[in-house]
This record gives sequence, structure tokens and C-alpha cells, in this order.
Amino acid sequence: MQEHKNFWDKNAGRYDRFMRKDRAAYDEMYALIRPVVKGKTVLELATGTGLVAKNIVNAAAHIEATDASVEMIAEAKRDNQSAKLHFSVQDMFRLPYADKSFDVVIVSNALHIVPQPEKALAEIHRVLKDDGVLIAPTFTHAGNSFSGKVRAFFMKLAGFPLNSKWTSEEYLRFLRQNGWAVRKSVVLKASFPLTYAECEKTEV
Repeated sequence: MQEHKNFWDKNAGRYDRFMRKDRAAYDEMYALIRPVVKGKTVLELATGTGLVAKNIVNAAAHIEATDASVEMIAEAKRDNQSAKLHFSVQDMFRLPYADKSFDVVIVSNALHIVPQPEKALAEIHRVLKDDGVLIAPTFTHAGNSFSGKVRAFFMKLAGFPLNSKWTSEEYLRFLRQNGWAVRKSVVLKASFPLTYAECEKTEV
């Protein structure tokens, strides 16, 4: 995990510029998320520079937005305009929150880059209320076009940590196998196919 943190610490300042080219897909994603978080207490894991949190905070009651990277959180705090949004450095595998603390947990574009994503899902399961919702949009790289495959190759050369290459169907199956019922899914067109998934708890 340490080399992952180093990669994100080093690239924190460039992250928003890198994501800008997928703005249209992200705008669609925010529109899907806002009604789900309306008036809710939300935890976001792997918030990065806080792009998602800052774009949906007006709809939510409160957002705890966390990331393992100190530099990413420093970047996120820099232009935080909302008293409803709190940023902190946390490890998604060992969260400091009590069981069943949150109405909604968001983990956006992170499950494919962490080792043992099923452990992250187990920890999310713990901190989410029984009637809560997991929102887990993820780039599903195995569905890449040729140009997407070329881009992924160069990202890997640059040290981008990619641990799981799923197609959209494989990703949704992975969620179902790890304690989640997928209640809604949409594939958004971005640099890489972006599979938006909304899930509810099932028993593992």
C-alpha cells in the first residue's frame, strides 16, 4: 500500500487536470448521486482531491471525505467552501467509525486500484447502516477500446496502480459475490468505461 500512497502523494497536484477530460461523464455521475445522498450522512473513501464530495455536498446533510494520501487531502482542503464537508486522512481497510454510522458510502474509482478490494467492501459493509446505500462507480478497464488499452499501458508505465481489470459484468458480479445487491448500474462513456453501481447490503 505504501507505494500506492507515494504515487498519489506525488500526483495530487496534477489529479484534477487529469480528470478534466472526463468531465461530461463525471457530471452524469454527480446527477445520479445527488438524489441518493439528499439529506443523508455520507462517507466518501478515496476522495482524492474531493471532486465528487464538493460536487454533491449541497444535496447531503454531511460528508466525511477520506483518503490515504496526505497530499490529496491537503489539496482537497485547499478550496473547501462547505461547513458540511470534512476531509481527513484514513485507511479504508481500518476505518475509525462505529458500526452502522453512515446512510451512504461512496467509493469512486478506487476498487480497481487497491489490493484486496473485497476487504475494503467488508469494512464498508461494517460502517454502512443496514438500509444504507453503497455507491461504487469504477473504471472497468477490461472493456477498453484499443486506444483505451494503449492509454492504460502508458499509465502503468507511469506507475499507476491497477490491481483489478474487470469488464462491467465482472465488476457487478464481484460486488454481488461480496455481500451486495446491485439495485442500479449504468455504464458511462469516459476515457475508460465507467461502471456506476448503486448497492444495498446482503448477507455475505
